Parts: sequence; C-alpha cells; structure tokens
Amino acid sequence: MTKMTVQLNNFIVRAKAATYVGGGEASASCRPGSHDLQFRAGAFHYWDSYFGGADFIGEEVVYFEDKPIWAMNYYGRLLEPDRITAEETGQMIKKSLARLYQQNRFLGGFEYTDGRDTYHDNNEGDVTSFTGKEWIDRDGVRVYELVYHGGLIK
Repeated sequence: MTKMTVQLNNFIVRAKAATYVGGGEASASCRPGSHDLQFRAGAFHYWDSYFGGADFIGEEVVYFEDKPIWAMNYYGRLLEPDRITAEETGQMIKKSLARLYQQNRFLGGFEYTDGRDTYHDNNEGDVTSFTGKEWIDRDGVRVYELVYHGGLIK
C-alpha cells in the first residue's frame, strides 16, 4: 500500500471506532430520515449516513481536503427477528468491531464469540476496492447479515 492508502486505512479505523462503535454523537441529519455520524482529523473528514434500524442501508464517505476520496455502501437486516432484537444485534456488532479496530484494521476477515452469539466478517480486496459480508449466528442459526462494498473514488 502507498503512504496515502495507509493513512486512509488508519483514519477509517479511527473514524469508525469513534462514531457508531464508540457511541459518537449524532450530527444533524443531511437528508430527511437519515441518521448521521461524523468524524474529523486533520485534512480527513468521515461521514456515515444511514436509514432504518432493524433493517438499514447506508453509506460512509471519506473526504480529504473537502474532496470525496473513498466510500462504502452497506445494507443490513435481521433474518430471524424472533431470535434476536435489533438492540442485541447492535450490541454484538459494537463489541465485535471494537475488537477488530483494536487491530488497526476494518478488513481482512474476523470472528468473535460472546455467549450464544458469533460475529463473522469475510471480505475480498483492500481499502482501495473491496466487497464483503458480516453476519451473526445465534445458537448456530444465522440471525443477521450485512453486505458491503466500496473503495477509492477517482
């Protein structure tokens, strides 16, 4: 990776850890009905904007010197709402991703088990271009999944 892509990866990890996973303060909604989180450090600016709750869709964008340079789209949903709540799903995702971000990465595959739940993440590619899926199994049954893709914007 180039020096810039290493800096970008490091910034994305910091931003993700500080916003949704870290309980960051919501910013003003940029579109009717959206939930928005932002993080800034130096010339970098991260903006996560999503719609929904139990089933949701969103986009993360990183700006460098006010120009969009990277983005990721995602769609997540509960597959078995009678087995797991949106709140339980969110808690498991936050616990899992906090551990992943401690490794200074957000890609590369990851698994974490807590009680009855196991979080999985598999993807292909790197910060420049990637696709992936995360899911949660409860008692061996897939109860939640999210698909995502993204990369550099040129």
